[in-house]
Amino acid sequence: MRAVACMGALALSACATTARLHSQDELNLIGQRCGVQLGEIFQDESEKRLLFLFKPGATREQRGCVSRWARRNGLKTVFVDNIAFPETGS
Repeated sequence: MRAVACMGALALSACATTARLHSQDELNLIGQRCGVQLGEIFQDESEKRLLFLFKPGATREQRGCVSRWARRNGLKTVFVDNIAFPETGS
């Protein structure tokens, strides 16, 4: 009976991992492995569970590579595909 309770506690604790803020060097290494430029993968300190790929026109392979790494590290991937800058009046 105790063994079952311990196994259940271990299973629950494995699911409750907290996300950590990865260093920029770690993220740059993942970017190189996935074929994106330095700085195109980042995390925001206020929401550590999110991993951003800021690359309009990223290939399917690049997106898949970043997503797989994020999942393995308990993160959700956010893709920034489109950038709209406000018009400035002269």
